[in-house]
Amino acid sequence: MPSRAALMTGKHPLNIGMQNSTIEPDQPWGLGLEHKLMPEYFREAGYATQLIGKWNLGFARKDYTPTHRGFDGHFGFLGPYIDYWDHSLQLHNTSTRGLDMRRNMEVDYSVNGSYATDLFNGEAVRLIREHDQKKPLLLVLTHLAPHTGNEDDPMQAPAEEVDKFDYIRDKKRRVLAAMISKVDEGVGQIMQTLTERNMLDNSIVLFYADNGAPTVGIHSNSGSNCPLRGQKYSPWEGAVRTVAAIWSPLLNITAGRVSNQWIHVSDWLPTLAHAAGIEGIPIGSEIDGRNQWEALRNPNITVRNVVMNNIDELFHYSSYSRDGWKYVNGTSWEGKFDHWLGELGDEDELSEEEYVVRLAGSIVGRMMPLDLDHMARLRRAATVECEVTGHEKSCDPKKSACLFNLLEDPCERNNVASEHADILEELREEVERYRVAAAKPRNKPGDPRADPGLHNNTWTWWQDECDNWTNMYQFPLILIGISIAIAAFLLLLFRPF
Repeated sequence: MPSRAALMTGKHPLNIGMQNSTIEPDQPWGLGLEHKLMPEYFREAGYATQLIGKWNLGFARKDYTPTHRGFDGHFGFLGPYIDYWDHSLQLHNTSTRGLDMRRNMEVDYSVNGSYATDLFNGEAVRLIREHDQKKPLLLVLTHLAPHTGNEDDPMQAPAEEVDKFDYIRDKKRRVLAAMISKVDEGVGQIMQTLTERNMLDNSIVLFYADNGAPTVGIHSNSGSNCPLRGQKYSPWEGAVRTVAAIWSPLLNITAGRVSNQWIHVSDWLPTLAHAAGIEGIPIGSEIDGRNQWEALRNPNITVRNVVMNNIDELFHYSSYSRDGWKYVNGTSWEGKFDHWLGELGDEDELSEEEYVVRLAGSIVGRMMPLDLDHMARLRRAATVECEVTGHEKSCDPKKSACLFNLLEDPCERNNVASEHADILEELREEVERYRVAAAKPRNKPGDPRADPGLHNNTWTWWQDECDNWTNMYQFPLILIGISIAIAAFLLLLFRPF
Protein backbone atom coordinates (compact mmCIF):
# COMPACT_ATOMS: atom_id res chain seq x y z
CA MET A 1 0.00 0.00 0.00
CA PRO A 2 2.74 2.58 0.77
CA SER A 3 4.35 1.93 -2.63
CA ARG A 4 0.96 2.16 -4.36
CA ALA A 5 0.42 5.58 -2.76
CA ALA A 6 3.88 6.70 -3.91
CA LEU A 7 3.14 5.58 -7.48
CA MET A 8 -0.12 7.51 -7.60
CA THR A 9 1.18 10.74 -5.99
CA GLY A 10 4.86 10.90 -6.96
CA LYS A 11 5.56 11.49 -3.26
CA HIS A 12 7.27 9.40 -0.63
CA PRO A 13 4.78 7.67 1.70
CA LEU A 14 6.55 9.29 4.65
CA ASN A 15 5.55 12.72 3.35
CA ILE A 16 1.85 11.90 2.87
CA GLY A 17 1.08 9.85 5.99
CA MET A 18 1.02 6.49 4.16
CA GLN A 19 4.21 5.01 5.66
CA ASN A 20 2.72 2.44 8.01
CA SER A 21 0.80 -0.78 7.44
CA THR A 22 -1.76 -1.36 4.71
CA ILE A 23 -5.37 -0.21 4.79
CA GLU A 24 -7.50 -3.08 6.09
CA PRO A 25 -10.97 -3.28 4.52
CA ASP A 26 -12.75 -2.26 7.73
CA GLN A 27 -10.56 0.78 8.41
CA PRO A 28 -12.07 4.22 7.66
CA TRP A 29 -9.14 5.95 6.03
CA GLY A 30 -7.37 6.28 2.71
CA LEU A 31 -4.92 8.25 0.62
CA GLY A 32 -5.54 11.92 1.47
CA LEU A 33 -8.06 13.61 -0.81
CA GLU A 34 -5.87 16.72 -0.94
CA HIS A 35 -3.36 14.88 -3.14
CA LYS A 36 -3.59 15.01 -6.93
CA LEU A 37 -3.08 11.55 -8.42
CA MET A 38 -1.47 10.20 -11.57
CA PRO A 39 -4.75 9.67 -13.48
CA GLU A 40 -5.85 13.24 -12.73
CA TYR A 41 -2.70 14.68 -14.31
CA PHE A 42 -3.12 12.46 -17.38
CA ARG A 43 -6.85 13.04 -17.74
CA GLU A 44 -6.27 16.80 -17.68
CA ALA A 45 -3.80 16.25 -20.54
CA GLY A 46 -6.49 14.54 -22.63
CA TYR A 47 -5.79 10.90 -21.77
CA ALA A 48 -8.35 8.20 -21.25
CA THR A 49 -7.53 6.69 -17.85
CA GLN A 50 -8.35 3.12 -16.82
CA LEU A 51 -7.54 1.03 -13.74
CA ILE A 52 -7.78 -2.75 -13.67
CA GLY A 53 -7.33 -4.88 -10.56
CA LYS A 54 -6.31 -3.81 -7.08
CA TRP A 55 -6.93 -0.37 -5.57
CA ASN A 56 -6.24 -0.61 -1.80
CA LEU A 57 -6.02 3.16 -1.26
CA GLY A 58 -9.23 3.43 0.71
CA PHE A 59 -12.97 2.97 0.10
CA ALA A 60 -14.69 3.93 3.35
CA ARG A 61 -16.28 6.74 1.34
CA LYS A 62 -16.92 6.96 -2.41
CA ASP A 63 -14.59 9.94 -2.63
CA TYR A 64 -11.63 7.62 -1.92
CA THR A 65 -12.42 5.23 -4.79
CA PRO A 66 -10.74 5.10 -8.25
CA THR A 67 -13.42 6.71 -10.42
CA HIS A 68 -13.61 9.62 -7.98
CA ARG A 69 -9.84 10.09 -8.15
CA GLY A 70 -9.12 10.47 -11.82
CA PHE A 71 -9.82 7.10 -13.43
CA ASP A 72 -12.51 7.01 -16.11
CA GLY A 73 -13.13 3.36 -15.33
CA HIS A 74 -12.20 0.63 -12.85
CA PHE A 75 -12.71 -3.12 -13.02
CA GLY A 76 -11.39 -4.95 -9.99
CA PHE A 77 -11.34 -4.91 -6.21
CA LEU A 78 -11.05 -2.13 -3.66
CA GLY A 79 -9.33 -3.91 -0.76
CA PRO A 80 -5.94 -5.61 -0.29
CA TYR A 81 -6.73 -9.09 -1.68
CA ILE A 82 -9.59 -11.41 -2.69
CA ASP A 83 -10.24 -15.07 -3.40
CA TYR A 84 -9.05 -15.78 -6.95
CA TRP A 85 -12.27 -17.58 -7.90
CA ASP A 86 -15.23 -16.23 -5.93
CA HIS A 87 -13.70 -12.74 -5.34
CA SER A 88 -14.68 -12.58 -1.70
CA LEU A 89 -12.49 -10.85 0.87
CA GLN A 90 -12.24 -12.29 4.38
CA LEU A 91 -10.97 -9.90 7.03
CA HIS A 92 -7.73 -11.19 8.54
CA ASN A 93 -8.22 -13.37 11.65
CA THR A 94 -12.02 -13.04 11.55
CA SER A 95 -15.02 -14.70 9.91
CA THR A 96 -16.08 -11.39 8.35
CA ARG A 97 -16.37 -11.97 4.59
CA GLY A 98 -17.94 -10.23 1.63
CA LEU A 99 -17.74 -9.81 -2.13
CA ASP A 100 -15.20 -7.29 -3.43
CA MET A 101 -15.44 -7.14 -7.22
CA ARG A 102 -16.74 -4.08 -9.03
CA ARG A 103 -17.12 -2.57 -12.44
CA ASN A 104 -16.85 1.12 -11.71
CA MET A 105 -19.24 1.74 -8.80
CA GLU A 106 -21.40 -1.36 -9.25
CA VAL A 107 -20.83 -4.79 -7.68
CA ASP A 108 -20.10 -7.31 -10.45
CA TYR A 109 -21.72 -10.66 -9.67
CA SER A 110 -21.46 -11.90 -13.25
CA VAL A 111 -17.79 -12.92 -13.15
CA ASN A 112 -18.04 -15.19 -10.09
CA GLY A 113 -16.11 -18.40 -10.69
CA SER A 114 -13.65 -16.86 -13.17
CA TYR A 115 -9.95 -16.78 -12.28
CA ALA A 116 -9.05 -13.22 -11.27
CA THR A 117 -5.79 -12.99 -13.23
CA ASP A 118 -7.53 -14.11 -16.42
CA LEU A 119 -10.31 -11.58 -15.80
CA PHE A 120 -7.87 -8.70 -15.43
CA ASN A 121 -5.79 -9.75 -18.43
CA GLY A 122 -8.95 -10.06 -20.51
CA GLU A 123 -10.17 -6.64 -19.43
CA ALA A 124 -6.87 -5.04 -20.46
CA VAL A 125 -7.08 -6.69 -23.88
CA ARG A 126 -10.70 -5.54 -24.29
CA LEU A 127 -9.90 -1.94 -23.39
CA ILE A 128 -7.01 -1.80 -25.85
CA ARG A 129 -9.09 -3.36 -28.64
CA GLU A 130 -11.94 -0.90 -28.10
CA HIS A 131 -9.80 2.18 -27.47
CA ASP A 132 -10.41 5.22 -29.67
CA GLN A 133 -6.91 5.97 -30.94
CA LYS A 134 -7.70 9.64 -31.41
CA LYS A 135 -7.17 9.86 -27.68
CA PRO A 136 -4.07 8.79 -25.70
CA LEU A 137 -4.44 6.09 -23.05
CA LEU A 138 -3.14 5.56 -19.51
CA LEU A 139 -3.85 1.96 -18.52
CA VAL A 140 -2.85 0.82 -15.02
CA LEU A 141 -3.13 -2.93 -14.41
CA THR A 142 -2.44 -3.90 -10.78
CA HIS A 143 -2.72 -7.66 -10.50
CA LEU A 144 -3.77 -9.60 -7.43
CA ALA A 145 -1.14 -12.20 -8.34
CA PRO A 146 1.09 -13.36 -6.86
CA HIS A 147 -0.37 -12.04 -3.59
CA THR A 148 -2.17 -14.68 -1.59
CA GLY A 149 -5.92 -14.75 -1.34
CA ASN A 150 -7.89 -15.41 1.84
CA GLU A 151 -6.34 -17.40 4.67
CA ASP A 152 -8.57 -20.45 4.14
CA ASP A 153 -7.17 -20.99 0.60
CA PRO A 154 -4.29 -18.58 0.00
CA MET A 155 -2.49 -20.08 -3.03
CA GLN A 156 -4.73 -20.55 -6.07
CA ALA A 157 -4.11 -21.28 -9.74
CA PRO A 158 -5.78 -23.37 -12.47
CA ALA A 159 -4.74 -27.02 -12.22
CA GLU A 160 -3.57 -27.17 -15.84
CA GLU A 161 -1.25 -24.22 -15.19
CA VAL A 162 0.18 -25.83 -12.05
CA ASP A 163 0.93 -29.01 -14.04
CA LYS A 164 3.32 -27.07 -16.29
CA PHE A 165 5.69 -26.75 -13.33
CA ASP A 166 5.83 -30.37 -12.21
CA TYR A 167 9.64 -30.15 -12.02
CA ILE A 168 9.28 -27.95 -8.90
CA ARG A 169 9.15 -30.27 -5.89
CA ASP A 170 7.66 -27.85 -3.36
CA LYS A 171 3.88 -27.82 -3.93
CA LYS A 172 3.45 -24.25 -2.71
CA ARG A 173 6.19 -22.94 -4.99
CA ARG A 174 4.68 -24.93 -7.86
CA VAL A 175 1.39 -23.06 -7.39
CA LEU A 176 3.29 -19.77 -7.04
CA ALA A 177 5.00 -20.40 -10.39
CA ALA A 178 1.59 -21.01 -11.98
CA MET A 179 0.19 -17.79 -10.49
CA ILE A 180 3.11 -15.81 -11.93
CA SER A 181 2.87 -17.64 -15.25
CA LYS A 182 -0.69 -16.37 -15.63
CA VAL A 183 0.59 -12.81 -15.17
CA ASP A 184 3.28 -13.45 -17.80
CA GLU A 185 0.63 -14.77 -20.16
CA GLY A 186 -1.29 -11.53 -19.76
CA VAL A 187 1.76 -9.40 -20.51
CA GLY A 188 2.11 -11.30 -23.77
CA GLN A 189 -1.58 -10.83 -24.60
CA ILE A 190 -1.33 -7.09 -23.96
CA MET A 191 1.78 -6.70 -26.12
CA GLN A 192 0.16 -8.73 -28.89
CA THR A 193 -3.03 -6.64 -28.79
CA LEU A 194 -1.05 -3.40 -28.88
CA THR A 195 0.73 -4.76 -31.95
CA GLU A 196 -2.52 -5.78 -33.65
CA ARG A 197 -3.90 -2.27 -33.16
CA ASN A 198 -0.68 -0.57 -34.33
CA MET A 199 -0.30 1.07 -30.92
CA LEU A 200 2.87 -0.62 -29.68
CA ASP A 201 5.40 1.61 -31.42
CA ASN A 202 4.07 4.67 -29.64
CA SER A 203 3.58 3.09 -26.22
CA ILE A 204 5.56 2.83 -23.00
CA VAL A 205 5.12 -0.48 -21.18
CA LEU A 206 6.28 -0.60 -17.56
CA PHE A 207 6.22 -3.81 -15.54
CA TYR A 208 7.42 -3.83 -11.95
CA ALA A 209 7.08 -5.49 -8.54
CA ASP A 210 6.14 -3.19 -5.68
CA ASN A 211 7.81 -5.19 -2.89
CA GLY A 212 9.86 -8.27 -2.17
CA ALA A 213 8.28 -11.67 -1.70
CA PRO A 214 6.81 -12.67 1.70
CA THR A 215 8.69 -15.95 2.09
CA VAL A 216 7.27 -16.69 5.56
CA GLY A 217 4.75 -15.16 7.94
CA ILE A 218 1.53 -13.35 7.09
CA HIS A 219 0.42 -13.75 3.46
CA SER A 220 3.51 -15.87 2.76
CA ASN A 221 3.66 -17.35 -0.74
CA SER A 222 7.07 -19.12 -0.59
CA GLY A 223 8.58 -16.53 -2.91
CA SER A 224 12.34 -16.13 -2.61
CA ASN A 225 14.43 -12.95 -2.49
CA CYS A 226 17.70 -14.85 -2.14
CA PRO A 227 20.51 -13.97 -2.05
CA LEU A 228 19.15 -10.67 -0.71
CA ARG A 229 18.48 -10.38 3.00
CA GLY A 230 14.99 -10.26 4.47
CA GLN A 231 11.58 -10.14 2.82
CA LYS A 232 8.45 -8.02 2.57
CA TYR A 233 7.61 -6.21 5.83
CA SER A 234 11.29 -5.73 6.73
CA PRO A 235 14.00 -3.02 6.41
CA TRP A 236 16.27 -5.19 4.24
CA GLU A 237 17.03 -5.25 0.51
CA GLY A 238 14.89 -8.35 0.10
CA ALA A 239 11.91 -6.12 0.91
CA VAL A 240 12.69 -3.07 -1.19
CA ARG A 241 15.04 -4.02 -4.03
CA THR A 242 12.64 -5.33 -6.65
CA VAL A 243 12.68 -6.12 -10.34
CA ALA A 244 11.28 -3.94 -13.11
CA ALA A 245 11.28 -3.81 -16.88
CA ILE A 246 10.42 -0.89 -19.15
CA TRP A 247 10.01 -1.17 -22.92
CA SER A 248 9.39 1.53 -25.50
CA PRO A 249 10.72 2.62 -28.88
CA LEU A 250 10.48 6.14 -27.43
CA LEU A 251 13.53 5.39 -25.28
CA ASN A 252 15.66 5.18 -28.45
CA ILE A 253 17.71 2.29 -27.06
CA THR A 254 19.18 0.07 -29.75
CA ALA A 255 19.54 -2.98 -27.49
CA GLY A 256 18.18 -3.95 -24.10
CA ARG A 257 20.37 -3.37 -21.06
CA VAL A 258 20.34 -3.90 -17.31
CA SER A 259 20.20 -0.63 -15.37
CA ASN A 260 21.88 -0.27 -11.99
CA GLN A 261 20.57 3.25 -11.49
CA TRP A 262 18.46 3.79 -8.41
CA ILE A 263 14.77 4.35 -9.10
CA HIS A 264 12.14 4.81 -6.40
CA VAL A 265 8.51 4.00 -7.09
CA SER A 266 7.64 7.69 -6.63
CA ASP A 267 9.81 8.45 -9.68
CA TRP A 268 7.40 6.82 -12.13
CA LEU A 269 4.81 9.61 -12.08
CA PRO A 270 7.21 12.46 -13.01
CA THR A 271 9.07 10.16 -15.41
CA LEU A 272 6.03 8.99 -17.37
CA ALA A 273 4.49 12.46 -17.25
CA HIS A 274 7.66 13.91 -18.80
CA ALA A 275 7.60 11.28 -21.54
CA ALA A 276 3.97 12.21 -22.24
CA GLY A 277 4.75 15.94 -22.36
CA ILE A 278 2.83 16.66 -19.15
CA GLU A 279 4.23 19.50 -17.09
CA GLY A 280 3.48 20.78 -13.62
CA ILE A 281 4.35 17.73 -11.53
CA PRO A 282 5.51 19.29 -8.25
CA ILE A 283 9.05 18.59 -7.05
CA GLY A 284 9.17 17.77 -3.36
CA SER A 285 12.02 16.79 -1.07
CA GLU A 286 14.91 14.64 -2.30
CA ILE A 287 13.09 11.45 -1.23
CA ASP A 288 10.06 12.33 -3.41
CA GLY A 289 9.69 11.52 -7.11
CA ARG A 290 12.27 12.54 -9.71
CA ASN A 291 12.07 12.51 -13.51
CA GLN A 292 14.24 9.56 -14.61
CA TRP A 293 13.44 9.59 -18.34
CA GLU A 294 16.88 10.72 -19.50
CA ALA A 295 18.57 8.37 -17.03
CA LEU A 296 16.62 5.47 -18.54
CA ARG A 297 17.92 6.47 -21.96
CA ASN A 298 21.50 7.03 -20.81
CA PRO A 299 23.19 4.73 -18.25
CA ASN A 300 25.79 7.42 -17.48
CA ILE A 301 23.20 9.79 -15.99
CA THR A 302 22.47 9.60 -12.27
CA VAL A 303 19.33 11.30 -10.99
CA ARG A 304 18.82 9.66 -7.61
CA ASN A 305 21.42 9.01 -4.94
CA VAL A 306 19.05 8.90 -1.94
CA VAL A 307 16.42 6.25 -1.18
CA MET A 308 14.37 6.40 1.99
CA ASN A 309 12.97 2.91 2.42
CA ASN A 310 10.95 3.81 5.49
CA ILE A 311 10.82 5.19 8.99
CA ASP A 312 8.28 2.95 10.65
CA GLU A 313 7.08 4.25 14.00
CA LEU A 314 4.83 1.19 14.42
CA PHE A 315 7.73 -1.28 14.47
CA HIS A 316 10.35 1.33 15.43
CA TYR A 317 12.84 0.86 12.59
CA SER A 318 14.43 3.03 9.94
CA SER A 319 16.01 2.00 6.64
CA TYR A 320 17.76 4.58 4.47
CA SER A 321 20.37 4.64 1.68
CA ARG A 322 22.57 7.40 0.30
CA ASP A 323 25.43 7.18 -2.21
CA GLY A 324 25.60 3.40 -1.87
CA TRP A 325 25.64 3.38 1.93
CA LYS A 326 22.70 1.88 3.80
CA TYR A 327 21.65 2.61 7.38
CA VAL A 328 19.42 0.17 9.28
CA ASN A 329 18.30 0.83 12.84
CA GLY A 330 15.71 -1.40 14.49
CA THR A 331 13.68 -4.05 12.74
CA SER A 332 10.18 -5.46 12.26
CA TRP A 333 8.32 -8.46 13.60
CA GLU A 334 10.89 -9.00 16.36
CA GLY A 335 13.56 -9.82 13.82
CA LYS A 336 11.77 -12.83 12.29
CA PHE A 337 12.60 -11.61 8.77
CA ASP A 338 16.18 -10.46 9.40
CA HIS A 339 17.80 -13.47 7.74
CA TRP A 340 18.42 -14.80 4.23
CA LEU A 341 15.19 -16.61 3.49
CA GLY A 342 14.01 -18.91 0.74
CA GLU A 343 17.26 -20.34 -0.56
CA LEU A 344 16.50 -22.63 -3.49
CA GLY A 345 18.05 -25.87 -4.61
CA ASP A 346 19.44 -26.16 -8.13
CA GLU A 347 17.14 -29.09 -8.86
CA ASP A 348 14.11 -26.75 -8.78
CA GLU A 349 15.65 -24.27 -11.23
CA LEU A 350 15.52 -24.36 -15.00
CA SER A 351 18.86 -24.41 -16.75
CA GLU A 352 19.72 -21.35 -18.84
CA GLU A 353 19.08 -23.39 -21.99
CA GLU A 354 15.64 -24.51 -20.79
CA TYR A 355 14.81 -20.96 -19.76
CA VAL A 356 15.51 -19.43 -23.17
CA VAL A 357 13.59 -22.23 -24.91
CA ARG A 358 10.52 -21.44 -22.79
CA LEU A 359 11.00 -17.72 -23.41
CA ALA A 360 11.11 -18.29 -27.16
CA GLY A 361 7.86 -20.25 -26.92
CA SER A 362 6.01 -17.54 -25.01
CA ILE A 363 3.60 -15.10 -26.68
CA VAL A 364 6.21 -12.31 -26.60
CA GLY A 365 8.86 -14.70 -27.87
CA ARG A 366 6.69 -15.67 -30.83
CA MET A 367 5.68 -12.12 -31.76
CA MET A 368 9.05 -10.39 -31.37
CA PRO A 369 12.46 -11.31 -32.80
CA LEU A 370 14.45 -12.23 -29.67
CA ASP A 371 18.21 -12.66 -29.62
CA LEU A 372 18.26 -15.52 -27.13
CA ASP A 373 22.00 -15.18 -26.48
CA HIS A 374 21.46 -11.52 -25.68
CA MET A 375 18.54 -12.39 -23.40
CA ALA A 376 20.72 -14.89 -21.55
CA ARG A 377 23.41 -12.24 -21.08
CA LEU A 378 20.86 -9.79 -19.72
CA ARG A 379 19.60 -12.42 -17.30
CA ARG A 380 23.11 -13.06 -16.02
CA ALA A 381 23.77 -9.33 -15.72
CA ALA A 382 20.60 -8.87 -13.67
CA THR A 383 21.47 -11.67 -11.25
CA VAL A 384 22.70 -10.53 -7.84
CA GLU A 385 25.60 -12.56 -6.48
CA CYS A 386 27.31 -12.14 -3.12
CA GLU A 387 30.49 -13.82 -1.98
CA VAL A 388 30.61 -15.11 1.58
CA THR A 389 34.15 -15.01 2.99
CA GLY A 390 33.47 -15.99 6.58
CA HIS A 391 35.01 -12.73 7.85
CA GLU A 392 31.83 -10.64 7.71
CA LYS A 393 30.76 -8.65 10.76
CA SER A 394 27.23 -9.47 11.80
CA CYS A 395 24.46 -6.97 12.40
CA ASP A 396 21.76 -7.01 15.05
CA PRO A 397 19.78 -3.81 14.44
CA LYS A 398 17.73 -4.39 17.60
CA LYS A 399 20.88 -3.61 19.61
CA SER A 400 22.58 -0.92 17.51
CA ALA A 401 22.41 0.73 14.09
CA CYS A 402 24.14 -1.06 11.21
CA LEU A 403 25.88 0.22 8.09
CA PHE A 404 26.36 -1.56 4.77
CA ASN A 405 28.16 -0.73 1.54
CA LEU A 406 25.51 -1.81 -0.96
CA LEU A 407 27.79 -1.38 -3.96
CA GLU A 408 30.11 -4.06 -2.57
CA ASP A 409 27.66 -5.93 -0.37
CA PRO A 410 24.09 -5.85 -1.74
CA CYS A 411 23.25 -8.89 0.40
CA GLU A 412 23.89 -6.95 3.64
CA ARG A 413 26.18 -9.53 5.20
CA ASN A 414 29.01 -7.29 6.41
CA ASN A 415 28.21 -4.57 8.95
CA VAL A 416 30.85 -1.83 8.54
CA ALA A 417 29.47 0.55 11.18
CA SER A 418 32.61 0.41 13.32
CA GLU A 419 34.91 1.21 10.38
CA HIS A 420 32.82 4.15 9.16
CA ALA A 421 31.37 5.73 12.28
CA ASP A 422 31.37 9.16 10.62
CA ILE A 423 29.15 7.96 7.74
CA LEU A 424 26.89 6.12 10.19
CA GLU A 425 26.39 9.34 12.15
CA GLU A 426 25.75 11.39 9.00
CA LEU A 427 23.03 8.98 7.88
CA ARG A 428 21.55 8.86 11.38
CA GLU A 429 21.22 12.66 11.37
CA GLU A 430 19.60 12.62 7.92
CA VAL A 431 17.11 9.98 9.05
CA GLU A 432 16.25 12.06 12.09
CA ARG A 433 15.66 15.10 9.88
CA TYR A 434 13.20 13.12 7.75
CA ARG A 435 11.56 11.71 10.86
CA VAL A 436 10.87 15.19 12.23
CA ALA A 437 9.49 16.37 8.87
CA ALA A 438 7.31 13.29 8.29
CA ALA A 439 3.56 13.57 8.01
CA LYS A 440 1.49 11.99 10.75
CA PRO A 441 0.40 8.46 9.76
CA ARG A 442 -3.20 8.41 8.58
CA ASN A 443 -3.99 4.95 10.01
CA LYS A 444 -7.28 4.48 11.86
CA PRO A 445 -8.65 1.44 13.71
CA GLY A 446 -11.34 -0.78 12.25
CA ASP A 447 -14.99 0.19 12.22
CA PRO A 448 -17.55 -2.59 12.88
CA ARG A 449 -20.06 -0.79 10.63
CA ALA A 450 -17.94 -1.93 7.64
CA ASP A 451 -19.11 -5.54 8.15
CA PRO A 452 -20.34 -6.83 4.75
CA GLY A 453 -23.19 -8.56 6.57
CA LEU A 454 -24.71 -5.12 6.99
CA HIS A 455 -24.34 -4.30 3.27
CA ASN A 456 -25.82 -7.20 1.29
CA ASN A 457 -22.64 -9.27 1.92
CA THR A 458 -20.45 -6.88 -0.05
CA TRP A 459 -17.61 -4.58 0.90
CA THR A 460 -18.71 -1.04 0.21
CA TRP A 461 -18.25 2.63 1.16
CA TRP A 462 -19.90 2.04 4.50
CA GLN A 463 -19.45 5.54 5.90
CA ASP A 464 -21.60 6.95 3.08
CA GLU A 465 -24.11 4.14 3.56
CA CYS A 466 -24.28 4.76 7.30
CA ASP A 467 -24.77 8.47 6.66
CA ASN A 468 -27.70 7.55 4.40
CA TRP A 469 -29.17 5.36 7.13
CA THR A 470 -28.82 8.16 9.64
CA ASN A 471 -30.49 10.65 7.32
CA MET A 472 -33.26 8.18 6.48
CA TYR A 473 -34.10 7.58 10.12
CA GLN A 474 -33.63 11.21 11.06
CA PHE A 475 -36.29 12.35 8.56
CA PRO A 476 -39.33 10.81 10.31
CA LEU A 477 -37.88 11.80 13.66
CA ILE A 478 -37.70 15.38 12.45
CA LEU A 479 -41.34 15.15 11.29
CA ILE A 480 -42.35 13.75 14.65
CA GLY A 481 -40.45 16.51 16.38
CA ILE A 482 -42.25 19.10 14.29
CA SER A 483 -45.61 17.50 15.01
CA ILE A 484 -44.95 17.47 18.72
CA ALA A 485 -43.77 21.04 18.58
CA ILE A 486 -46.87 22.10 16.74
CA ALA A 487 -49.14 20.17 19.02
CA ALA A 488 -47.53 21.07 22.30
CA PHE A 489 -45.44 23.79 21.33
CA LEU A 490 -25.76 10.90 1.84
CA LEU A 491 -0.90 1.34 -14.40
CA LEU A 492 0.00 1.68 -19.86
CA LEU A 493 0.65 4.78 -21.64
CA PHE A 494 -0.17 5.27 -25.33
CA ARG A 495 -0.06 8.46 -27.42
CA PRO A 496 -1.57 8.75 -30.92
CA PHE A 497 0.95 9.52 -33.62
